[in-house]
Amino acid sequence: MIRIGLLGAARISDKAIFQPLKQLDGFVLQAVAASSTERARQYAGAHGILYVADSYQALLERDDIDLIYNALPPSEHAHWTIKALEHGKHVLCEKPFAMDEAEAKAMVQAAQTCGKLLLEAFHYRFHPLFVEVMRLVQAGTIGTISHLRANFSVRIPYFAGSLRHEAALGGGAMMDLGCYPLHWVRTVMGSEPGQEPVVLSANCITANATTGGEQIDITSQAQLQFANGAIADIGTSMAEHLSRTPDTSLVLEGSLGSIEVSGLITPQQGNSIKVVTAGAEQQYSVPGHSTYYYQLQHVQDCLQGRATALTGGTDAISNMRLLDQIYQHAGLLSRGQCRS
Repeated sequence: MIRIGLLGAARISDKAIFQPLKQLDGFVLQAVAASSTERARQYAGAHGILYVADSYQALLERDDIDLIYNALPPSEHAHWTIKALEHGKHVLCEKPFAMDEAEAKAMVQAAQTCGKLLLEAFHYRFHPLFVEVMRLVQAGTIGTISHLRANFSVRIPYFAGSLRHEAALGGGAMMDLGCYPLHWVRTVMGSEPGQEPVVLSANCITANATTGGEQIDITSQAQLQFANGAIADIGTSMAEHLSRTPDTSLVLEGSLGSIEVSGLITPQQGNSIKVVTAGAEQQYSVPGHSTYYYQLQHVQDCLQGRATALTGGTDAISNMRLLDQIYQHAGLLSRGQCRS
């Protein structure tokens, strides 16, 4: 039985933890800590969590917890993830992994030193939809990939206290949303350490003083080039004129054809893969549970020796390094610089 402790009374836990556990065996919701004990009590009562810790530190000091789910703001990821690892806990850390590359390196080093599992919660990666995309690519269905286009946009309205509109907390469209399409193209291309893409260009539309300030990107675009010459164009936006239904797309163009994918974030609500090769076109969907179901299943498989972690480690460091570079190319500060 894997005993889960929740760092933070976050809304994302409903999708990432509570709903999947209705379908998965082998886990128990052991304890929660929040910004206040009263908030933690209310949260525990609403979600059937067994115990309430009076502080984040008290949660980590419990000896009846195996896995910490860190759903705190990105500005708190490194500090509390490292502490959790040092207290002998495995950690599933929400994306974006950290505030910058330096923090990501410190987190990964702590996991290695402590001998504990540390995963970045890129939940899409574990769903049969993306598994199918990887199968097609690795089978050479469209030959050598030369161009990739990836986008994740969705309306995220501004409100006072919104972490997505506060640079010092790790906000911004590229951090909160763009980390996904960046990870999609990197995963598809299979870049190894030392073979990471370089950022060719980046630009953004920033918020005004009343909706986050000049360091918050509302809409961002970046172009990357991989070691084999392939070009990737990624885009993201959280502008208020957009739909609340996520717009996610991934297009891969190769020497033998193309693959178009939609529904990567919420595939259980509808998805599509379109494969076009010489003289043939095929379009189909991939059934399955939510992405979060497969993410927790992957955590379980890793802890029980049936799988090797697909996220975290050098992968997480590389994603943060490129996010830093994208912000710098766009004339903005890295998120780590925003809080210093």
